[in-house]
Amino acid sequence: MRVPRSFAALAIIAACQLMVVLDGTVVYVALPKIQADLGFSTAGLSWVVNAYTLAFGGLLLLGGRAGDILGQRRVFVAGIALFGLASLAGGLAEAEWFLLAARTAQGVGAALAAPSALALIPANFAEGAPRTRAIGVYTAVAAAGGAVGLIVGGLLSDWASWRWVLFINVPVAAAVVLAAPAAIRETPRRPGHFDLAGALTSTAGMTGLVYGLIRASAEGWRDPLALAALGVAALLLAGFVVREARASQPILPLRLLADRTRAAGFATMLVFPAAMFGMFFFLTQFLQQGHGYSALRTGFAFLPLTLLVLASSTLAARLIPRFGTTGLAATGASITTAGLVWVAQIGPETGYAAGVLGPVLLFGLGAGLLFAPLTTAILGGVAPSDSGAAASLLNAMQQVGGALGLAVLVAVASTDGVAGMARAFWVAAVFTAAAVVLSIVARRRPVAPAQPSANAQLAPDVNTPPGGRTRSPLGKG
Repeated sequence: MRVPRSFAALAIIAACQLMVVLDGTVVYVALPKIQADLGFSTAGLSWVVNAYTLAFGGLLLLGGRAGDILGQRRVFVAGIALFGLASLAGGLAEAEWFLLAARTAQGVGAALAAPSALALIPANFAEGAPRTRAIGVYTAVAAAGGAVGLIVGGLLSDWASWRWVLFINVPVAAAVVLAAPAAIRETPRRPGHFDLAGALTSTAGMTGLVYGLIRASAEGWRDPLALAALGVAALLLAGFVVREARASQPILPLRLLADRTRAAGFATMLVFPAAMFGMFFFLTQFLQQGHGYSALRTGFAFLPLTLLVLASSTLAARLIPRFGTTGLAATGASITTAGLVWVAQIGPETGYAAGVLGPVLLFGLGAGLLFAPLTTAILGGVAPSDSGAAASLLNAMQQVGGALGLAVLVAVASTDGVAGMARAFWVAAVFTAAAVVLSIVARRRPVAPAQPSANAQLAPDVNTPPGGRTRSPLGKG
């Protein structure tokens, strides 16, 4: 039976996103076995995770713009191919440096593939229900991938070898590379050149920012190296903004931030992952250290969240045409805030069923209701020539938000056991409450689409009725 092209395209894009997100967490539960096998020090072991995060976060803006200029499918396939080859190399590693190099190469491949995967949705799915459903599937996979990674990592490392947490990517990447040219439409190549100064400052600035936040979460906010990295990153990113304002073909067109609605969407993508990463981090510790859960059992403890994210993301995609994105995004953020306030009541004797399962279910429901409308709102009205830049900035906000949130929440928790975790959950609730406010503020006035260069054609806005007046992507206007 012939598989519909749209179904195949969505399956390929979703598989890419799952690999990229899953790879950020799948190695966590395998770290002890990696350390025993390759002889990592405790400090060096953290770089098995950090090498991937740094390369991914640092190169996202460059990767997104590469797709705009060279063609999104072409860059998508190249990124997945590199990701697959690096996964194979990492699984075969017999030395520390070789594994770290492979993890860095995985991050480079992910930085090329992830923005293009999202940017390919408007190019391959018609405006309205088809595109909204595709975004719903994409965001469901993105939101659930972290929890899936914990389960998959536990299964593979316990039943096979830690090497299989990397080898599992190889057949998936090969299938994507072979199938993508036939199933996915290519986007037009845009005449132009790479802004070299913008590429250097954005890459160095983003890398320094992510490194500084990783360092601060591990060593504290008074660590000189963390402060130096954050200071240099601030200077580089400030220079990057100045450069982009003057560049004729910028890596990040600042017009994407010129409208209030889209800017609020990007800000929400910064604060919400800050809460989500913190919840995973502290609940994992609470279950493993406080209740003696194994890594695999901990992964399955998050399975209800994964299932509810998948279900509520699908539901949100169907509700967007009826209710608009603002109400759904604000509702989702409100539900997650309630879940975090609930879990902030935990104590040393709190059990999973009594004090963890309920908050996990609320968070899963709220995250699913928020991510699909928010992604729809951010991409609404973006010119095809800017789709890669918008997608890369969305991914960058998630990466920076997660690293920033973890650094802040670890500092808040300090070493004060469960009481510190409870404080961290209260602060995480403030992050998600800020997402509620941002959704409401963004609705206050209609927003014009981001205008590209003179001859570029705008992609239609998901919330603009045929023949009607443009409405805010975050609401009914």
